[in-house]
Amino acid sequence: MKIDILSLFPSYFDSPFEESIIKRAQEKGHVTINQVNIRDFATDKHHRVDDRPYGGGPGMVLMADPIVRAIRHCRREGSCVIYLSPKGETLTSKKCGELKTLDHLILLCGHYEGVDERAIELEIDCEISIGDYVLTSGQAAAIVVVDAVVRLLPGVLGCEESAVDDSFVNGLLEPPVYTRPSFFEGNEVPRVLISGDHKKIAKWRVEESLKTTRAKRPDLYQNYLKNREFIPIPLQELGLWHSQNPNS
Repeated sequence: MKIDILSLFPSYFDSPFEESIIKRAQEKGHVTINQVNIRDFATDKHHRVDDRPYGGGPGMVLMADPIVRAIRHCRREGSCVIYLSPKGETLTSKKCGELKTLDHLILLCGHYEGVDERAIELEIDCEISIGDYVLTSGQAAAIVVVDAVVRLLPGVLGCEESAVDDSFVNGLLEPPVYTRPSFFEGNEVPRVLISGDHKKIAKWRVEESLKTTRAKRPDLYQNYLKNREFIPIPLQELGLWHSQNPNS
């Protein structure tokens, strides 16, 4: 996969993409991440990329021309151009799964009061939001998208099951996790996890996942009940089918 990130501040990404999993993914050739400075596509001598909004109002608006030029410079057949915007669809695990199948992503990071609508109409394939709040610019959102998508690429994680078992992948939150020591400040690891009985462990994890989701994210829990194809383990086999009753 190749990812081009269009922004006014390419150096913003230097540290996040030079650490941990994203760094290793680049070193292993699973992904190429390229930063593109929108100012390089300005046509005046001052490299101006913004101007006051028509109709008045506060702040500045990113001009259509340099953005369109930058996108067209990067775009190729099969590219998906994404504008990071609070107006977009909310980023979900399902959406990340769709994006991981693409060969080329172009992420446009807005700034100031937004982007001239004509650039969006001409070049943007979809808009994505990472939540119902406003950021100073789209750079932080781009980092979230890159991290969430790249970790799903085959070979990126050391254990493929890590991505499959993550919260939201199956429509539920993860169950609690534990490691050594088995006893810490009066708290003991649930005995089932050290029993060696894999069926009981699987049943416990599903039970805890359902319990956690119902308590902390009732919206996800209700959606899970409506979309049974998300069920990660046949609940009939584990004796948990009754847990799908919203009133149970």
